[in-house]
Amino acid sequence: MTTHALFPTLIHTATLPETGWKAFNLRLLRECQQLAVDDVSGQRWSAKHYPGGYSSYNSVCRMHLLSPTFAELERKLNRHVAKYARDLGLDLEGRQLSMTDCWVNIMPPKVVHSMHLHPLSTISGTYYVQTPKGCSGLKFEDPRLDRFMATPPRRSDCAPEKKPWFIVPASAGKLVLFESWLRHEVTPNTTKKDRISISFNYNWF
Repeated sequence: MTTHALFPTLIHTATLPETGWKAFNLRLLRECQQLAVDDVSGQRWSAKHYPGGYSSYNSVCRMHLLSPTFAELERKLNRHVAKYARDLGLDLEGRQLSMTDCWVNIMPPKVVHSMHLHPLSTISGTYYVQTPKGCSGLKFEDPRLDRFMATPPRRSDCAPEKKPWFIVPASAGKLVLFESWLRHEVTPNTTKKDRISISFNYNWF
C-alpha cells in the first residue's frame, strides 16, 4: 500500500553566507532606519494601516531601484529565487522572473502584521535585517484550511508540516521565499526592540 504526498507547498529558506554579510546587513539596517525617519508619506499610511509600526509598502516600494545597497540585495536574492523556481517546477522558458517591489517593514514592540497574501505576484519573500531574540517568526497558513470541514484536529505530536500553521523562525541574515498566494502573518512582537525586515515580490509578466 502507498500513501502519496500530493500538492506540496514549498518554502525556501537560506542565509547570505558571503564574506562580509554582517557589514552589508549593517548598511541595510541604517538605510531602513533612515527611510523610516524621512518617509513622511509612509508614516501617514502606516499610522492608518500598520498601527504602531512603519512600512514603506505604499510609499517607497521599489527600493531596489533607488538604493545601491538594496540593488545589491536584489542581486544576492536572484540566484535563490531562480533555484526556488526550479524546485517549484515553474516553466520559465521565454519568461523572466524580475523583482517588482521591495519595501521596508519595522515592527516595534507589540506591533502585529495580520494575515495576508501578495496579489499579482509570483514569488514573494522576506529578508531579515534585525531580529531581537525571541521575536516573532513568519507564520504560514495551510491553504486548504477552509476545506477541512469534518477533519478532526491534528495530534500535538504530528509532523510540523501536517499542522494547520507553520512558523519559520526569524533571524538576521535569513531569507524566506514562498509563493505569493500563500497566506501568512507575523504575530505581535513581544520583545523590547524593533524587528526589521525587507519584503519583496517577483513576477514574470
